[in-house]
Amino acid sequence: MARRALILLDGTRGNGLLYAKAAHRLGLHPITLSADPAQYKYIAAERLEAIRVDTSDLDALIRECSRLLATYDIAGITSASEIVYATVGKLCQYFELPGPNPASIERCCDKFTQRQLLAEAGVPIPAYRLAFDLTEVERTAAEIGLPVVVKPAVGSGSRGVRLCRTVDELAEHTTYLLGGKHIWRSSPRILVEEFAQGPYYEAEIIGNAVLGITAAEFDSPPHFVFRDSVFPAPLSDDEQKRIAHVSLNCLRALGLGWGPTHVEFRWTKRGPVVIEVNPRLPGGITPRMVRVACGVDLVTEHIKLVIGEECDLSRWHSHTAAARILIPDRDGVLDWINGDSLAGAIPGVADVKLYVEPKTPIVRKGDIRDRIGYVIAASPDLAQTKAILQRAVELIEWSITPFPALGQ
Repeated sequence: MARRALILLDGTRGNGLLYAKAAHRLGLHPITLSADPAQYKYIAAERLEAIRVDTSDLDALIRECSRLLATYDIAGITSASEIVYATVGKLCQYFELPGPNPASIERCCDKFTQRQLLAEAGVPIPAYRLAFDLTEVERTAAEIGLPVVVKPAVGSGSRGVRLCRTVDELAEHTTYLLGGKHIWRSSPRILVEEFAQGPYYEAEIIGNAVLGITAAEFDSPPHFVFRDSVFPAPLSDDEQKRIAHVSLNCLRALGLGWGPTHVEFRWTKRGPVVIEVNPRLPGGITPRMVRVACGVDLVTEHIKLVIGEECDLSRWHSHTAAARILIPDRDGVLDWINGDSLAGAIPGVADVKLYVEPKTPIVRKGDIRDRIGYVIAASPDLAQTKAILQRAVELIEWSITPFPALGQ
């Protein structure tokens, strides 16, 4: 009998290894297809099988998967990356495997189209406009009213997303986006949005089931880099129900409801306002937090759906998880970083991870790429969890030597 394989399109620093390990636990052989497998360090470290192929070329992917069928029984195809998730849906349709609706994924990943569909369905969202140049950005920002959030219409990981509080900041960021420094995944289109102010929450969804809600805080503006997270969020029953209700309305409006979805909110004066709907699992630390908080492995349950099995969202325990993202406060060369072993030895610390090594150049981008590590703690009590987390974080130290000033 042929060995059962799980095809993974590309990977991510956050969840790619989780998918590979979950595949092994389910008796599957993970095979990563990527234009550059070497960029995912865990592939070499874990001796995982990877094949070089252009993941933007659907025909090339079909040919490669067809070739693999001569050796393997392909049980499923998926990805931890939003960039190729619509392509995953198309491959699943071609090979008659369970998967997401590619048309729904494409509509959702275009933030302007997503806003239009949510607005038509009556889902509460910030005021928004689409712009193509600086003149339109300034005009639409004036219509909405400063401050505004300016972002690419297609993108992920907060790349190119900035809070603009003045006309000068608008001009600076628009020039950055259109001046050749930002890498566009599609034709340049800029979304200008009302800055919805209030606490930030995320709804974690599998199928049509809202598993739980995460509370999170960002590092310093004008960028949107996550710093602290708590799961489950300390909300009243009524607040949880309102977020869950709006989340399910999002699924209906966007034609989602298969597999994972991740809905981002701000709780404003008018209640929960949807900032973004992501047709995938949240990246980074959230799946790890959910697992240590309630015992549900989101990645494993997603893979079960991918291979045609039923997922199990039964909770095994009821703890509160909290996480701190480690973010550098300056650019330069990382001299040293340590304390992760000591932090990991503290009772109640569930996970510690450092992404960088000494002598690494640190150049902050104002997005997900700024993370240099994280710490996750869990206990039955929120205050206790936060105390454990703080003790662990204080043990991790690093030194960064600033780059020499120009002319020195």
